[in-house]
Amino acid sequence: MRVFFTRLNSLIIILICFFFIAPSTSFDTLTGTQILTTNQTLLSENQTFVLGFFRGSNTNYYLGIWYNNINPQTIVWVANRDNPIDNSKGYLKIGDNGNFVLLNSSGNPAWSSNQTSAKNPVLQLLETGNLVLKDSEQSNNYLWQSFDYPTDTLLPGMKLGWNFDTGIEKHLTSWKVTGEDPSSGDYTFKLDYRGLPEIFLRTNQTIIYQTGPWNGERFSGVPEMDTDTHSIVFSFSDDAHGAFYSFSIGNASLLSRLTVTSDSDGELQRRTWIESSESWNKFWYKPADQCDHYRECGPYGVCDNNASPVCTCMKGFSPKNPQAWNLRDGSGGCVRNTGLNCSTDKFLHLENMKLPETSSVFINKSMTLDECGSLCKRNCSCTAYANIDIRNGGSGCVMWIGQLFDMNVYHTDGQDLYVRLAAADIGSTSSSKNRRAVLATGITLSALVLVLGVVAICYLRKKRQQSSRGDERNMEDLKLPMFDFDTLTMATNNFSQDNKLGEGGFGIVYRGRLIEGQEIAIKRLSENSGQGINEFKNEIKLIAKLQHRNLVRLLGCCIEKNEKMVVYEYMENRGLDSILFDKSKNLLLNWEKRFNIICGIARGLLYLHQDSRFRIIHRDLKISNILLDIEMNPKISDFGMARIFDKDQTQENTWLYVS
Repeated sequence: MRVFFTRLNSLIIILICFFFIAPSTSFDTLTGTQILTTNQTLLSENQTFVLGFFRGSNTNYYLGIWYNNINPQTIVWVANRDNPIDNSKGYLKIGDNGNFVLLNSSGNPAWSSNQTSAKNPVLQLLETGNLVLKDSEQSNNYLWQSFDYPTDTLLPGMKLGWNFDTGIEKHLTSWKVTGEDPSSGDYTFKLDYRGLPEIFLRTNQTIIYQTGPWNGERFSGVPEMDTDTHSIVFSFSDDAHGAFYSFSIGNASLLSRLTVTSDSDGELQRRTWIESSESWNKFWYKPADQCDHYRECGPYGVCDNNASPVCTCMKGFSPKNPQAWNLRDGSGGCVRNTGLNCSTDKFLHLENMKLPETSSVFINKSMTLDECGSLCKRNCSCTAYANIDIRNGGSGCVMWIGQLFDMNVYHTDGQDLYVRLAAADIGSTSSSKNRRAVLATGITLSALVLVLGVVAICYLRKKRQQSSRGDERNMEDLKLPMFDFDTLTMATNNFSQDNKLGEGGFGIVYRGRLIEGQEIAIKRLSENSGQGINEFKNEIKLIAKLQHRNLVRLLGCCIEKNEKMVVYEYMENRGLDSILFDKSKNLLLNWEKRFNIICGIARGLLYLHQDSRFRIIHRDLKISNILLDIEMNPKISDFGMARIFDKDQTQENTWLYVS
């Protein structure tokens, strides 16, 4: 009889399981009268996601959610990742306290949701991949949801960040071994809401990557977010109730996810399912290059992945440890060339930047950029400032106090950053918007006013001086901007020795600044120089007809009061000799830069000798005639001794200086 009742009880349990839940059900809900065993699943309404049990690389069982009909199985959430059940006898049920609980083969809880006050609790798997617990099937009030407890994956609609009302923090944690062991791994992706919100990828407590602050459109250090072609919209909310990052997809049929993996020593990946190839496409990932590594170039260092080495110092800064810097270890960062003086300091305008880390900043969301700059100027502890939001021309104020870390420069995208510098180091760079406008206007006026106005004035003056000018009367046919003597005198502070750049047998070269702000270099020929009017005209004609990135660019000339002057573009790093033979500077010329300089000189000579309209031999090429711009690009100068060859001429007596 006892055996009969035992078999009857077993039969009743089997019948209950048969009638209330099938071995592989397509239902998306679980009620208080049902259980979910290890061989059963819930399927979302449109069959995108599955809730069920899976086995790890060992014999342990886990409750999780994965994509339906995608091979290999792609799991996006795990309930009991750190407390698995050890065999297939476990099951899921709604508990007496209105929560749901995962029980092991002994009937003991292995994992459970928080307690609720639901009278008719229902567990439902939504089409979004969100597993929710609510009071009755018709209710839209979620008492618990898996989206509040992400594991290693962020799905569209999920939020990453902090709920200040409940104290719940949502972050991603990698699997111990990706695809094999779902227990909590060493890599986390967490939002830090101190300062401006930014997200950090860590291994244990060590930061290995940070996104840069949110700028209204994207994270400052993730320019790839601007080039997303999969109808993905990124958003960020930051108010008194919380700070959250999330994303959504306009195309409902598109599957996309953000995942933290233990691959490649920790990686943040955005993957999209490509139906045609039946595979997950890794659309972008971080860290992707050397510049993504946290604080790669130390304090005040700027990382440029297109440079070699990648670490550079801003204008006004030098490597703290030059020896390590030349060995491509930029972690020591940069130090100021000149100490700050609060009353006279200015600001260096940097473009296309990943903003520095913002864990210690001042924030005012209502300030304009000009107001922000004025406040930073008055605050002697302020080292940099920028807009918080780049939309609609920019708004808000963020000011950095102390050292600047983790800055990158991009060739596109990025943001404007204004860094405090000593006035002596700022050079021609200005920090104000008006200054930039004046400079831009000045460049335009240089092309218009100098061509139309100054040429006309010089023409009239030359007409009055024809009796004493001889061959100079023919200079008007050059069709070049003609600077008057007074303009160049003012630009050089009356040819002050402080503006002297160099001197040779031809005369002196001065640095000048036009009233519009444009910097220029002025070669002022001495009366006893070997270059007469013919050589002068020769140089002007040659340079005016030559256009190449490795030849110095002519801006104009001046022939007045027995003066002969040539106006060139200003080259920030002057002559190659000034760096090559200076022990304190030649360390700037690593082998990569030396090779680039050699190639640039070769390109310029090839253009002169073969590709230009005229076949030209320089005849006075030496390292002092190789000028370097701010990026160390070489440009050949001084064409006074150059000779034009006929196209079919191959020989001529000439010489080449290499000293």
